[in-house]
Amino acid sequence: MASGFFAILDDIAMLMDDVAVASKLATKKTAGILGDDLAVNAEKATGFSPSRELPVLWAITKGSFVNKIIILPVIFLLNYFFPEIVKYVLIAGGLYLAYEGVEKILWYLFHRKKEKENPENVITEQPKITVTTEKDKIKSAIITDFILSVEIIIIALSTVADADLTIQIITVSVVAILATIGVYGLVALIVRMDDFGQKLVEKSNNKGFFAKIGNALIQLLPWVIKSLTVIGTIALLLVSGEIFLHHVDYFHDLLTQLPVIIRQVIFALAMGTAVFFVISIGKKIFGKSDK
Repeated sequence: MASGFFAILDDIAMLMDDVAVASKLATKKTAGILGDDLAVNAEKATGFSPSRELPVLWAITKGSFVNKIIILPVIFLLNYFFPEIVKYVLIAGGLYLAYEGVEKILWYLFHRKKEKENPENVITEQPKITVTTEKDKIKSAIITDFILSVEIIIIALSTVADADLTIQIITVSVVAILATIGVYGLVALIVRMDDFGQKLVEKSNNKGFFAKIGNALIQLLPWVIKSLTVIGTIALLLVSGEIFLHHVDYFHDLLTQLPVIIRQVIFALAMGTAVFFVISIGKKIFGKSDK
C-alpha cells in the first residue's frame, strides 16, 4: 500500500519535471508575443487619472483570464480532432500580427510626419477620459489580448506537440496563467512608476539621492512607454515572420542565404504590407458603397 502511494508520488514528480522543462521551452518560444502584449497593454493602461489606472488594468486582467478560459479548451479540442486547423489559425494570427506591425511602421513614417507638418490639426490638450472612452479602451485591450493569447497558446502547444496529452494541457495552461500574471504585473509596475517616483521625491523633500531616483523615474516613464512600443513592433514582425517561416511551405526554401532573423522580418513585412493594402482597398470599396 505504502509502496503504491510512493509510486504515485514518484509519477507526479516525474510529470512535474517534464512540465517544468516543457514550460521553460514554451515560455522562451512565446517571449516575443509576451513582449508585444506587455507593450500594447502598458500603452492602453496609461492616459487615465492615477485613481483609474489600476482599476482599468484590473478590468483588462480579468478580461485576459476570461480569454484564456475560452481559448484553452477550444484549442485543445481543435488540436485533438482537427490538428490541421490549428496550423491555419496560427497563420491567420501571424497575418494579423504582421499587419499590425506594418500599420505601426507606416503610421510612424507618414501619419506622424503629417502631424508635425500640420501642427494646427493636432489637439495639444489631453483629451478627457470619459466612462465610455474608458470602456472602449478596455474593450480594445481585451480584444487585442484575445488574439495575442491565441498565438501564445498555439505556439506553446507546438513546443509540446509530441508530448502526452496530460503534459500538453498542464504545460500550456501554466504558460497561459504565467503570461497573464507576468505581463499585467509588469504593466502595473510600469504605469505606477511615476507615482512611486513622486513619493520618493516627497519623502526626501526633493533633496538627496532618493529625490534624484524619484525624479529619474518620473522622467523615464514616457521613454519606457515609447521604447516598449518600438520593442513591441519588432516583436510583432519577428513572431509573425517565424510563424510564416515554419508553417508556410512556400517560405521554407526562400532566401535561405540570408540569416533567419532577416528572413523573418522580410516575410513579415511582405505579408503585413499585402494584408494592409487588401484591408485599405476593402475600406475604400465598402466606404464608397456605404456612401
